[in-house]
This record gives sequence, C-alpha cells and structure tokens, in this order.
Amino acid sequence: MAAPTIAPAFHGVDFYAADTLLTADEIALRDRVRAWVDERLMPIISQHYLDGTFPHDLVGEMAALGCFGPTVPVEYGGAGRSGLDYGLIMQELERCDSGIRSFCSVQSSLVMYPILAFGTEEQKRHWLPAMAKGDAIGCFGLTEPDFGSNPAGMIVHARETADGWVLNGVKRWLSNGPSADVGVIWAKTGAMDDAKSVRGFLVPLDLPGVTVHQVHDKYSLRVSESSWMEFHDVALPKDALLPKSGGLKSPLMCLTQARYGIAWGAVGSAMACYDEALQYAKNRVMFGKPIAATQLQQERLVDMLTEITKA
Repeated sequence: MAAPTIAPAFHGVDFYAADTLLTADEIALRDRVRAWVDERLMPIISQHYLDGTFPHDLVGEMAALGCFGPTVPVEYGGAGRSGLDYGLIMQELERCDSGIRSFCSVQSSLVMYPILAFGTEEQKRHWLPAMAKGDAIGCFGLTEPDFGSNPAGMIVHARETADGWVLNGVKRWLSNGPSADVGVIWAKTGAMDDAKSVRGFLVPLDLPGVTVHQVHDKYSLRVSESSWMEFHDVALPKDALLPKSGGLKSPLMCLTQARYGIAWGAVGSAMACYDEALQYAKNRVMFGKPIAATQLQQERLVDMLTEITKA
C-alpha cells in the first residue's frame, strides 16, 4: 500500500504528520490561506502592529479566501464549510497576527453566527451575503465598563415603544467597532435584575445617538481595532430585534463559537513562535557554533514542539 501524500510541513512543526488526518480539500484550503498570509500579510504586518492600524485594503482578499462566515450556508452567501475548515483558516491567520484572526472571528462567530442562529429570514438575507463579501463589517457588544466576566449585571437597556425600541447605555471593548457598519448589541429589555430579559439587537452604527470611540495605545492585539460605544436614546425599528435570542444563553452561544476559532488560532501562533525560535537558534552563533547545537536550547525547542504536537 502506497504511503499517503503529505503536504510539506510548516518548517517541520507537523512532527506527527497530522496532515494525513486531513482531506485533500482541507489541505488545499489551509495551504491557500497560508500562502496568502505569507505573501500579502507577513511583509506588512510589523508596520501595522507598530502603527496600531488594521490593513483594511486587504478585507476584500480575505473575503475571497472565505475567511468570513466559512460555515454559513451557501444560500446566505457563505461557503458552507465545516468547523474544521474554519479552524484551519483561523490557525493560518493567527500564525501571522492575533488581531487579524480576531477581526475574522468577530465577523464570523460573533456577528454572522447570531444573525444566522437568532435572526429572521429577512435579516439573514440582508446582512449575511454582504458580510461574507466583506462589504459590511460587524461588531459585538456584550462587555460594559463595569460588567465583563459577569454579563448578567449589564446595564444597557432597550425599552419597547409603539414604534420599536429605544436603546441606552455604554458598551466597551467592541473589536472591529471603529470600522463596523452594524453592531450586535445585547441589552436587557426588562428589569435590571432580570438576566432572562437579555436580547440581541442589530444596530446600524450611523444612527443618531450612537457614538463610537476608538481605543488607542493598546499593548496587545494592536492590529485589531477596538472601541467603546455610547447609545443615547437610539431609536430602533421593531425588526432590529433578533427574535430568537433570549437570556444570557444567546450571547454565550456566540462566545462558544468564537472560542473554537481562538483555540485554533492559538495553535497557529505557537507554530509561528516555534519556527521563529528555531530559525534564530540555527543562525545565532555563540562561541563558534549555533546556539541550536547546545543541549539547553535543544531541550527548550523540543518542549515547544511537544506542546504544539499535543495541541
């Protein structure tokens, strides 16, 4: 029996030949994204990191690669791919930069997913194809100044009126916020002590009463744009509500979707760190030989490779 064909490993990180567990289509997708990252992102990412800016001119190319909502059904503009495909994309993006992966995670898991899971047919057909193409950018508003890990304490409130809803409050740490067209904003619709009244709303960010403030001077995820937002008597139509959302379970389901991609991204980041350390150890000469020739450095590299293999 002939040995399976294995795609070239990423500088030897694939120590257990895990590529043999992937189909030819999965490998092709991974390698397409990998090549694009190496050719288009790697040469520019350091400057964007230093400047604290996002490469908006590459959003269309990311969309063409299928980075936005890859698991969304084809009928709504997605690629209809598997969760594994989504993970491989996130792995390769974060191999370059965590902020790039974060941009795609928010768009896919925190905005497109809740629209697909909790939205009406009209909401899905209006927003999802545009988001898959990168023509519309979304953000996710759950965290507040005083409530992050305890979202049940949120203060942002949506009051129902005869014409729709009126939204008031402040949200913090909305990734993609400065360039977003719409936000999936979570608010209580009942008493402030009633976490079961939490609902999701689609809020176009150009509405009167919405103020977006960009967060500057970050020390981490500098390529990812972050913001905080104020909502002052923002009038929303009735169809702004994601009707199938209800209670904290809904936003937490979105976070579960995002964490899956983040886990894959962490592996990609570890792969890049290992490769950087390995290449440096081979090229850094001390006392007449590369430091990779010393047992201390070899032990460190083996420990890194072991953890990546386990992951």
